[in-house]
Amino acid sequence: MPRAEHRMRASLMLLAGAALLAGCGEKQAPPAEIRPVKTQLVRLQAMASESSYSGEVRARYETRLAFRVGGKITGRYVEVGQEVKSGQALARLDPQDLQLSVMAKRAQRDAAKADFEKAKADLDRYAHLLERKFISPAEFDQRRLAYEAARSRFEQAEAQLSFDANQAAYSSLVADHAGVVTSVDAEVGQVVAPGQSVVRVARLDEKEVLVNVPESRVEELRAVEQPKVVLWANPGKVYRGRLREIAPDADRLTRTYAAKISIIDADNLVRLGMTANVLLGEVGKSSAARLPLAALIQRGKQPQVWVVDPKSGKVRTLPVKVGDYIDNDVMILSGLQNGMRVVTAGATLLFEGQQVKLMDGAN
Repeated sequence: MPRAEHRMRASLMLLAGAALLAGCGEKQAPPAEIRPVKTQLVRLQAMASESSYSGEVRARYETRLAFRVGGKITGRYVEVGQEVKSGQALARLDPQDLQLSVMAKRAQRDAAKADFEKAKADLDRYAHLLERKFISPAEFDQRRLAYEAARSRFEQAEAQLSFDANQAAYSSLVADHAGVVTSVDAEVGQVVAPGQSVVRVARLDEKEVLVNVPESRVEELRAVEQPKVVLWANPGKVYRGRLREIAPDADRLTRTYAAKISIIDADNLVRLGMTANVLLGEVGKSSAARLPLAALIQRGKQPQVWVVDPKSGKVRTLPVKVGDYIDNDVMILSGLQNGMRVVTAGATLLFEGQQVKLMDGAN
């Protein structure tokens, strides 16, 4: 009997433990954590079937404008980003010293003119006296030489006055072509020397893309008759390009050759500083999306991204094919569709099916 009681007690203890565990299982599990993330909508852009190079839109002509004379800047009338017209005043120097110099040269010119007119009148009188033989030819020659000297001094004074008048006009800096101000290198109150850069103006009539080409692809670029240009901000439009210039030597650090591609049919949508892709193949055969590097996660050998379900707000991984790296971004060649929302910050802290909250206010 003692063994039977022992077995009964053990059975009761097991039943009590199972009931206790069952009671604990009935408690509600803590709610899943909703993690805030930053996202970006996928925008596919046309890519070339062959090589493509990323570059920056620049103006073909960007001029550093400077005063031809030195002095103190008393006025600056433009700001960075402002469009200017040809002949528009950009800045001005204190003209007082220049104007005083003009006044002095004008007085010298007037004095030289009076001497010249007197010498001319004297020469005319001595010419009559020579005809009547009242003076000798030697004395007439002296008067003629005095007249020539007076005329030369008068011409010199006039030239000096014109020079100083031009110098005074240079106290106003004007734009020689229409364009946009890209930089201001001097401020009001600053004393500048002749030729010192004050304002940089880029002309808008000709735009081009600056790209860096590896030495193994230089001849490939030369062989392309008409490369295509696609803006990152407007991937739906393709512009016609023309190779204008390739640097004769490679950069010492990157070992690439700088090439400039003129945009033949550039419109107002092409703005300075924009990112552009120069395509050497046919456009439209493939497409790619540009995402920040932080959007990529590596699981095994296959790179992946987190995609947010627009209905449930949960994330799932999606394998992708990676292309070129551009600054802090990466080109995704395949695996994504236009309009998908991809996590770009916080990707390393997520798990499959996790609920997320969009920090960027997107729906």
